[in-house]
Amino acid sequence: MTGRRPVRLFYQSLGVSRRSESGPYAGKLRAILKGAVAPGTEIDIFGLSPNRAIADQYRYLEHLDTGEILDNGLRAEREGYDAFLIGNIFEPGLHALREVLNIPVIGLCEASVTLASLMAPNFSVVNVNPKFARRVTENIASYGLSSRLVSIDRMAVERAAMFDEGFDDKTVRDKVFDQFRAAARDGLAKGAEAVIPAGGIVMTLLADAGMHEVDGAPIVNGLLALAKIGELAAGIRALTGHFTSKRLTYAPPAGALLDDIRRAYGDHVYPGAR
Repeated sequence: MTGRRPVRLFYQSLGVSRRSESGPYAGKLRAILKGAVAPGTEIDIFGLSPNRAIADQYRYLEHLDTGEILDNGLRAEREGYDAFLIGNIFEPGLHALREVLNIPVIGLCEASVTLASLMAPNFSVVNVNPKFARRVTENIASYGLSSRLVSIDRMAVERAAMFDEGFDDKTVRDKVFDQFRAAARDGLAKGAEAVIPAGGIVMTLLADAGMHEVDGAPIVNGLLALAKIGELAAGIRALTGHFTSKRLTYAPPAGALLDDIRRAYGDHVYPGAR
C-alpha cells in the first residue's frame, strides 16, 4: 500500500439536499462518515440542487432527481474519485451508473443487507414511512436476499419533524430511540437476529448516539456499511484493476453503436468504453 494515493469516495446524499449542507443533519452525517473510514481515506458528501430531493418516496419525484445523480456519478469518475456511494435507501440511478461508470457504485440498501447477511442469518427492517416498505422489499428481492428478510416493522412516529428535532433536543431524541427499539423488538419477536434502520436520518441519530444493538441483536447501520464497503470496493479495484462486471447486465455499448451514442449524447458518456 506504500506510495498509493488516498482513496477518495463521493457520497451522494439526498437528505442533505432537503436539510441544507450546513445544518445539524449534514454536520453529524459528515462527522460519522469521516470517522468511519480508514485514516487517509477522503469521503466528500454532496447533496442535490435546490428544489430537489423534496420527497424521494414518490417515484415520479425520484425520477426527476435521478438525472442529477447520474450527472454526479459521471462527475465523480471524471474528478478522480475511486467509488460513488448512493446514500439513499431507494438507490436511485444505481444500475444505470454501474453500466456507465468504471469506478464501483455502491448503494445504501444493498450495503446494509449485504453486511447484515454476514452478521446474522436473517434481519428485520425498521421503517419510518409506509411508502418505504414496498420499495425496500423490491430492492431486497433484486439482491436475491428475500429469504433473509423476516419483517419490515414501522416506527410509530407522530411527526417526521421529530427526526430533525432529535439532533438538538435530548427529550425528542430519546423518544425517537424508544420508538425505534419498540419497532426493532417487533422484528426480533418474529425471529429476526439483526436490525436494519431504513432511513439516513435515523441511521445518523443512532450512530451519533453510539446505539448499535437491541437486546443482543446488532443494528446494521447503513452509513457505516456504505462507507466501509465503498472503501473495500475501491481498494479491490486498485489491487486488481476491476470491480463491477462489464459482461451482460452492466456491459456498455461498443463499436459503431457507441460512436452513434456519443454523437447523440456527448463524448462524456460511457467513459473508457470503446
